Amino acid sequence: MTVRTTRSARDDTLTEKLMKRALITGITGQDGSYLAELLLDEGYEVHGMVRRSSTESFERINHIRDRVTFHQADLLDQRSIIEMVDEAQPDEVYNLAAQSFVPTSWKQPVLTGEFTALGVTRMLEAIRHVNRKVRFYQASSSEMFGKVRETPQNELTPFHPRSPYGVAKAYGHYITVNYRESYDMYAAGGILFNHESPRRGKEFVTRKITYGVARIRNGLDKELRLGNLDARRDWGYAGDYVRAMWLMLNQDEPEDFVISSGATHSVKDFVELAFKHVGLHWEDHVVIDPRFVRPAEVDLLLGDSSKAREKLAWETTVDFEGLVQMMVEADLKCVAREIRNSEG
Repeated sequence: MTVRTTRSARDDTLTEKLMKRALITGITGQDGSYLAELLLDEGYEVHGMVRRSSTESFERINHIRDRVTFHQADLLDQRSIIEMVDEAQPDEVYNLAAQSFVPTSWKQPVLTGEFTALGVTRMLEAIRHVNRKVRFYQASSSEMFGKVRETPQNELTPFHPRSPYGVAKAYGHYITVNYRESYDMYAAGGILFNHESPRRGKEFVTRKITYGVARIRNGLDKELRLGNLDARRDWGYAGDYVRAMWLMLNQDEPEDFVISSGATHSVKDFVELAFKHVGLHWEDHVVIDPRFVRPAEVDLLLGDSSKAREKLAWETTVDFEGLVQMMVEADLKCVAREIRNSEG
């Protein structure tokens, strides 16, 4: 018994030394929750940053909450970030936290810049001061391409952002490149195109559509109000895209990668498929509302992820139709639960 216990303790110590430690900002969001699951499955010790707020929602990570170590910090507070990185002592940092809703960036452009742009600098500064060997992933965005200069867009396509959010993301991307080149830090940027899932916030157009369809199907609503149905996006499944993040930090050298499905669909395509899945005609329920039209629209985004597919051996597992159906089915269950709860 003594021998086995001693050996087990020694093995546990060895395992702790070999186990990688990751810190995820934005862990309670869509991407953060999927990434946390992936890293836990890969044997990581996972740490997550949560804001010093009583309104923090853990809904997306409730099922893994007891397996994650949380740290309170704020992207607006440099000292709290340094203390968090020093306390967590991560091997890898995934910076997913941001003000990420494009329409809100028009209403709060300065705050968006503080979180989504300068917040990246604060994270990089914390790593530079605590441990430059930490590998850093920055969540860049296809919104940086904005008024696109070429189609499809790849890692060398010039940026022309069309929203305060896109501008802030472009700053975050370039400051990541700057720290990589200036301080010899392992800092990689993932230029991710639109990626969705049942965990997407209801304020985003894809989830707004699928949740609205579920409510209409159950007789709770009659109409769904949307903005520009002609905007075209390159949509993928968030669970696939977080795997690309992890692969980026496990290469020999840090690089930036476009992550996309390589196919483009309009908002109208998404709407049509969602209503069709529940046996309804979208024309009977969708109302175009000028309030939801952006001041400067991004008309077409289509990514070329051939570099990621070749160098990272990354691939998608869910196509556009499968994604829409997945989200509609999840929201049908969500609305059914809401109805049951309302009935007592």
